[in-house]
This record gives sequence, C-alpha cells and structure tokens, in this order.
Amino acid sequence: MFLRLLSDVQWRTASRSWRSTSSSRHVTTSAAEPPPVSLPAQAQVVICGGGIVGTSVAYHLSKLGWRDIVLLEQGRLAAGSTRFCAGIVSTVRHLSIELKMADYSNKLYQQLEQETGIKTGYVKTGSISLAQTQDRLISLKRIASRLSVMGIPCEIMAPKQVAQLHPLINIHDLVGAMYVPEDAVVSSVDVSLALANAASRNGVQIHEQTSISHVMVQKGCVTGVETDRGQIECQYFVNCAGQWAYELGLSNEEPVSIPLHGCEHFYLLTRALKKPLESNTPTIVDPDGRIYIRSWQGGILSGGFEKNPKPIFTEGRNQLEIQNLHEDWDHFEPLLSSLLRRMPGLEALEIMQLVNCPESFTPDMRCILGESPTVQGYFVLAGMNSAGTSFGGGAGRYLAEWMVNGCPSENVWPLDLKRFGALQSSRTFLRHRVMEVMPLIYDLKVPRWDFQTGRQLRTSPLYDRLDAQGARWMEKHGFERPKYFVPPGKDLLSLDQSKTFYKPDWFDIVGSEVKCCKEAVCVIDMSSFTKFEISSTGDQALEVLQYLFSNDLDVPVGHIVHTGMLNEVGGYENDCSIARLNKRSFFMISPTDQQVHCWAWLKKHMPNDSNLLLEDVTWKYTALNLIGPRAVDVLSELSYVPMTPEHFPSLFCKEMSVGYANGIRVMSMTHTGEPGFMLYIPIEYALHVYNELMSVGQKYGIQNAGYYALRSLRIEKFFAFWGQDLDTFTTPLECGREFRVKLDKGTDFIGRDALMQQKQDGVCKRFTMFILEDHDTDLDLWPWWGEPIYRNGHYVGETTSSAYSYTLERHVCLGFVQNLDEETREAVVVTPDFINRGEYEIDIAGQRFQAKAKLYPFSSLFTQRRRKDEMELSGYHGK
Repeated sequence: MFLRLLSDVQWRTASRSWRSTSSSRHVTTSAAEPPPVSLPAQAQVVICGGGIVGTSVAYHLSKLGWRDIVLLEQGRLAAGSTRFCAGIVSTVRHLSIELKMADYSNKLYQQLEQETGIKTGYVKTGSISLAQTQDRLISLKRIASRLSVMGIPCEIMAPKQVAQLHPLINIHDLVGAMYVPEDAVVSSVDVSLALANAASRNGVQIHEQTSISHVMVQKGCVTGVETDRGQIECQYFVNCAGQWAYELGLSNEEPVSIPLHGCEHFYLLTRALKKPLESNTPTIVDPDGRIYIRSWQGGILSGGFEKNPKPIFTEGRNQLEIQNLHEDWDHFEPLLSSLLRRMPGLEALEIMQLVNCPESFTPDMRCILGESPTVQGYFVLAGMNSAGTSFGGGAGRYLAEWMVNGCPSENVWPLDLKRFGALQSSRTFLRHRVMEVMPLIYDLKVPRWDFQTGRQLRTSPLYDRLDAQGARWMEKHGFERPKYFVPPGKDLLSLDQSKTFYKPDWFDIVGSEVKCCKEAVCVIDMSSFTKFEISSTGDQALEVLQYLFSNDLDVPVGHIVHTGMLNEVGGYENDCSIARLNKRSFFMISPTDQQVHCWAWLKKHMPNDSNLLLEDVTWKYTALNLIGPRAVDVLSELSYVPMTPEHFPSLFCKEMSVGYANGIRVMSMTHTGEPGFMLYIPIEYALHVYNELMSVGQKYGIQNAGYYALRSLRIEKFFAFWGQDLDTFTTPLECGREFRVKLDKGTDFIGRDALMQQKQDGVCKRFTMFILEDHDTDLDLWPWWGEPIYRNGHYVGETTSSAYSYTLERHVCLGFVQNLDEETREAVVVTPDFINRGEYEIDIAGQRFQAKAKLYPFSSLFTQRRRKDEMELSGYHGK
C-alpha cells in the first residue's frame, strides 16, 4: 500500500497551523468550522492563485505597503502544482536575472520560519551538478564564474571530491562537477503557507474555494473580477493561476495572451535506506543523465526531464485541485535506469510511489512576468518551467515592485510577458514547442542554439528563394532570419549540427560574408524589423513623438533620426530609427522583439486622440539591407538616379523606383556603419526587387549575407543592441549616445529630468569595448556574452555581447564597467580616465584573458578615419 505523499501530509498539518494563526475572515473548508465569510465588494488588487507564486506576490505587495489585497484560490492553498514541487532551491542558472531570483528566494526562505513561526522545511544541503562531458564542464564553469562574482560560493571539483560529499554516487563516467554549498531544499507547501500567513498579518484577505470566471475590463483597464461567489471591483489583477493561466487569460472580456502549456512531470519516492540519508545530503543534478536526486525522509526523491514528454490539459481547467496523475512506469523507465546507473546501491531499495504531476512550460524556458500589453492593470506571473520553488520568492518580489513602483529593481526583460506576441499562443504551437522545451531544460545549451519546433511561423516573401541558396535560419519573435549562407559543396548537415563553445564551423563562411560587405556588396534580409507608422491630421504626431523620444524629431522631411524611447529614469524602453515621411507622418524602425513592447508603450503614453493614428506595418514591408562600397553602384543602376553622398546624403529617406517597382522607401543607413542602404519594399514587390538586385549586382560581386556577419560588423563598430547591451536601466549618457539626446530641443520629454541630473552628477557605469589581447581564436574558448570583466583584478561588470572582428582579427566584447566603492560597495562615478587607466581581463569559463579597453568614439582602431555621420550610423536592431 502506497503511503501518502509527504507534501500532502505537510499540507494538511501546516494548513491547520496557518488557519489557527490567521484572522477569522479567511475561508476554511472543514464542515466543523464556520461558513465562509463573504467576499469584499472591492479591493485594490485581486490575486488569482494560492500557490507559492501567488502567495509570494501577496507577501511582497504587503511588505511594500499595499494592504487592500484579496487573494483567491479555487481550491485549497498550495494544493495545485506547488503541492507536488520537489522543493529544490538552486542558483545554478544561465540567465543573470534567474540567478538573482533564485538567490533572493534562497535567502527569503531561510528567514521565513523565524518571521512567521511556520516551519518551512528549509535545509541548506548544497547542490552538486555533474558533468559527463568536457562541454558540460565548460557550461558549469561559465555558470561558476557568474556565481562567484555575485558572492555565491561555488567550486569546480574532480569526481573523487564528489564521492567524498555523496558516497552513493557512481563517479566512473564523470569528468568533473560543480558544488554550490548554499543551495537548499524546502517544503514548497509550507513556504506557501508561511508567505500566506505573513501576508495575512499585513492585512491581505485570503479566500479559498473561490473560482474566478473572468476579469472585467473597460477601456483597456482592469475594473474587477467575476467569481462564483460574486464580483470584486479592483484596479489591479494578478494572474498566478499556474496551469490555468492560459485559459483564464483568454476568458477575459479583452483576452490576454499567456503562452504556456502543461506537461506531465514524474518523480519517485523511496523508503528510507538501511543507513538513512542525512537531511543535509547534497542534492545531485545529473543533466547528462537527465535526472535530479535529493534526500527525502532518509530515502530519496528523484525525477528528471525525459526526451519524450507528455503534454496534458489541452482544453479547459480540468481539475479544481491537482491530483496525482496516472503512473506510467514505461515512460519513466529511462529516467529510472539513469538513476540506477548513478546510484547503483538503490537496486534493492523499495519504491513507495511514482508521482506524476502537471507542470507548465513556456515557449523559451523562461517564466512569464509583467503587465499585459493590451490590458492595463493586468499582471501575470506564471509558467515556471518546473522551477517555481527556486524562482517564486524573487519573481514575486520583482512583480510586486513593478506594481508598486512602476518598474522592478532589476532588468526583467528576458522574462517580460511582452517578449511574446499573440502568434505564440496557438495551442498547436505551444503543444509542439513544450515537447521540445522540457527536454531542453537539461540539454547542453551551447551558444547560439535554436529551437527546432514551431518554426516557419513568420517568414519573409524571400524565404524559399534564400533557403534554396543555402540560408541557415535562426528564429526571433517567431520570425525566420538568415544566420549565414552555406556555399555550394559544403556539408549542410554537419553545419546544422555544429555545437561548440570553441571556434564554430561557420567561422570562415561568416568571414567571407563580412569581407564581401566591406569590399563589394551584400544583401541581408532584415524583414523581421518592427515597423510602425505614426501620423496625424495636424501637428499631434510630432508633438507626441517629441515627448516620447529623446532626440529632436522636428527635422526636414526625408531626414532620419536615431533616438531612444526613454522611461522616467532615463533608461531605454526602445532604441530606434525614425524617418520623417512628411510633415505629419513618421516611419519608425525598432528591434524585432520590440513589436509588442513598443506598441504597448506608445499606446500607453499617447493621448486618445482620433486625429492620431498608430499603425503596425511590419507585415507590409520586406526590408533588405544593401551593404558595402558597391551598393551605391547597384542602386544607381537600378533606379537611374545618382545615389552618391552628394545626391543622397547620409541618414536620408526617399521613396523611389527600384527596377519596375515603385514606392520603395530607400534609406541611406545600414545599421553597421558600413556604406549602403536599407530598402523597405512593399511585400508584393519583394521578389522582383531582390531578383533585380542580385542580377545587376553580379558584376559588382554581390552575395547574400546573414545576421552573424551583421553582428560582427556592428560589434566591431561599437554599436549597441537593445535587449542585449541596452535595457531599461541604461541611459544614453552611459553608452556614449549623448549625440542622440537633445536636452534643449524646446520641449520636455520622458526621462529628460533624470538625464539632466545624471549629466550634472556623472555616470556610474560606462559602455566599453574590449579587444582580447592574448586569446587564441583557434584553440581557446570563445566569449559569447555574460563573461565577468575584471579591472586591476577586481570585478567591475560583465560582457553584454561578443563577436569575432574579421577586421581586427581579434575577439571584441562589449560591456559596462562600474566603479564600486571598496567600503560601501556602492557604484560611484566612472570617468573616461578611470576606464583608460585600468588593466582589464575577461573571464571565460574560469580562464582570464587580457583585454584592451576602448571608449566611444574609437576611429583610431581602423586604418581609415570615418566621418562623424558615418560613425553615428547606429540603431542596430537585430540580435
């Protein structure tokens, strides 16, 4: 007879404890207890979901001073996915923001019992991540470099050291491991109840057995919720519904797209060993074996992420409270075999239960956090990808800060709901994608890997033509974009499977494309750019854009302005290029993944004026980048007009004919600093214009090129990219873009006061270029992004993007340098002299390489000095 799950026992025990310390207004479920109290008629915030995520949001909102909060749970508190969590709190994460969330969660859970009096099962066990291959060990070393600079102790160790920490582990096939001594385990149920208890003491009302049918919306704003026990008016709604967040989002009067999908997740529980495991035995993560193992009541709890996951719950909210799903030993067998190989001593151990619980996953393995782009006041925290315990505390904190302060204290763009569009919420897309995502959690992720499912969702009209010419594709925001073009005779399959932390197989291919861009002419399909048109019947369009953007847009018709869309602290919400088509119409070009975020920001800050029109025209235009010194010859021949700088100056836009096609928007910019043009072509003319360019360009040596060449060109020119180098906490003064800010343009703009103050006080970080000095491109590990930067032996920042410069024949890294006060560890002013006087090193997986620092401008790097307007041809919008 199987014993009841530990989490279930703990839920019932802790639940009684929570109720005994909570106020009488909270709903209870026992027939012997008083009937439920009625719901309040109104509240400031309604939170849907009483798991570890929802209670964390309630806890942190109350800590920040908000009291008028109602948390609604359709079943019992912590009886959903939280009840089945393995309870592992791990800081071993690739993304910096996820690492910070997990570190905060660990510290929060550690002190929660003392704060609330509720035992949370917190035990500092440490974790050991195993490596069966050298590539896996490199991956762990890269993570260790980040953990170290964050002050989180960690150690790369030999297999023999693993055996000393965990005697049951078979080490014969290991090449190394990483030990993080401060990682922990908790009871996720008890953590949730402790958070609920603390929130309740701060005035949060918690009602169980209450289902929300939909959120009421008027004029694009949350006004209340409809429940099975009546309505509650509210200003803010937080969807922490876990498995049902997707369905709940679609049930609103104005649907909110929340792309996640459930999969079955398996783990087993054993009886205690003859010599029971200590509760502080380190957690084992064996990603190459696809399993994790933790101590549990003297025995073990072990699960994993199989290669063939089972999606569930395709329609509707199937269960009020999540129960243990059907056991499937055949499905779990590969993970069980892996467990027995790693711990052979378990052969004779009695298994108590195979747990099968649902877990929700997102299209990119990152949780979903933030405000809806379509409904103001509608916030989401869901899709935890089986890391709800690790992320729950930190994610709840950032969302609460966002609601109370208007923005979180860290850059959370990698998790922002607005990184997705509605196109990524197709049930078929989600079902197929999560079947790939779940195995990827433990798969080795080398730089620049790509998802294989859900592809060819958004394509340029030239897709088939480019594909036939050897294009290898990457995906961004659902859009297919060419990485590079495989020349005839090359082995396509081997290139597709090229995965390495070292010099990649495409190195020479991209080098030839870069050379062609510099010496002849190339065509790059950049149709994925986000493109908006803003127009009005009067001067409203100019007035609104002058307020929303930092540069002066009151320029002559035909001129292009590079500018930033800033927030109140002067940070970049968007980095874009705007062409003035006529006195009352503007054409705006933004990064690919800005389509939803930028639209939402513009709509939020634009007046509801019928004379003002904002239109997303991304789909209307195919964008071709004609780049290189012979671009002027190709375009002159096709348009029968001179395209030289004297006739077509830099940063100029003009509608003209190209070949037989009319109405082509031609812009004298390339987003890389190289000479050339951007052509925005109505999609019906795309194939014709492309064919004409390739035909006429033959005599000039024209080739196709991809985004890898573009990336190399823009990084060696020190051009920053929004979402990678620039974020909402980066100001123009910190990244050498003072020339894109017009503080004296005669009108106020968002962020102006913050920039004025920063100009007076000085900047505390500076965007810096680093050229690796003692790095062997052929033999050494490559920098990709996220590597720690050291100045005179002290950590001062991390790289934000990297590329090999075929011009300099060196690796180039971009990143921000801070100056931390040695006593207070607070950032102080960073001057150019501070940058120039330092000796720098870049840490690549634990090995430091000397680097030479350069500040903008840097024309001395190149043999030919460029004009200032060429140096400023930035605004690069593709990753």
